[in-house]
Amino acid sequence: MITRRHLVGLAAASAFAPASLIRVAHAQGWPRRIVRLVVPFPPGGGTDAVARILAGRLSEIWGQQMVIENRGGAGSNIGIEAVARSEPDGYTILIASLPFAVNRYIYPAVNYDPVADFAPVSLLCLYPNLMVVPNSSPAKTVMQFVEYAKKNPGKITFASSGTGTSPHLSGELFKRRTNIEMTHVPYRGVAPALNDVIPGRVDVMFNTMAGVLQTARSGQLRGLAVTSAQRFPTAPEYPTVAESGVPGFDVSAWYSLFVPAKTPPDIVSQIHADTTKVLAEPAIKKRMEQVGVMIVGSTPAELAAHLKSESELWGPIIKSAGIKSED
Repeated sequence: MITRRHLVGLAAASAFAPASLIRVAHAQGWPRRIVRLVVPFPPGGGTDAVARILAGRLSEIWGQQMVIENRGGAGSNIGIEAVARSEPDGYTILIASLPFAVNRYIYPAVNYDPVADFAPVSLLCLYPNLMVVPNSSPAKTVMQFVEYAKKNPGKITFASSGTGTSPHLSGELFKRRTNIEMTHVPYRGVAPALNDVIPGRVDVMFNTMAGVLQTARSGQLRGLAVTSAQRFPTAPEYPTVAESGVPGFDVSAWYSLFVPAKTPPDIVSQIHADTTKVLAEPAIKKRMEQVGVMIVGSTPAELAAHLKSESELWGPIIKSAGIKSED
């Protein structure tokens, strides 16, 4: 993440920027009106929670409202494509997650290129998924769940917020690492998935901490473990899947900001600078951790590299698992 020292350095560097560039930025006067932050999932999930924290603070900084526009469907493709086709003027921003990097391997007709059609702004945060089961489940630990699944081959189901999402891929990796059978049941967002997991119509879910942490802590679900290599700082009561009996298991998903390609560089720079400033605020860090994410922050170039590495990691797994869209 960009530190206070880095921010001071950036400020000092701007003092020596060419006057013409400064005039262009000032003449731009951005933002002069409402800025849309497109969440490519329905309301109520982890992406939505993080987006609202960020949008609220950026609205204060900009003096213009940053509104959340939930455009779910087709594994987030509807919202992503809408941003790709938007005017590259800085008034439409995408909050992206893992599907942004992998949907081209899953959907036969994706009408956007995550590299050519978008400009990276900043990696916002990383987060593990939380493995949860209904309170009616006999499993109180990860290995108890594995044992239960092995005794009931072909009967175990796992929910996700959509095909190709981090919850889906976490489940696919888990069943391969533990040699159990589980049938994937995709939903259009976390809220409808929870409606079936809580009463026990589905056996397990690996969902974002932001989407299920409070539900688990309130006692509506039973949390078993987190998918990251280390325990999550603000939820240390949950062990990792790895320490629970599945060595080497490590899945951390992410949120990031992108804008349409050809957005003026000075606007991209301003969005980046203001976003990293917000991420450096202790109050924002605390709120983000409360919904289950760890702030990272990055340069646009670092985000581009991260997108490439995620695509290269998950692409072969998706292919070997034969994951295809049902939309």
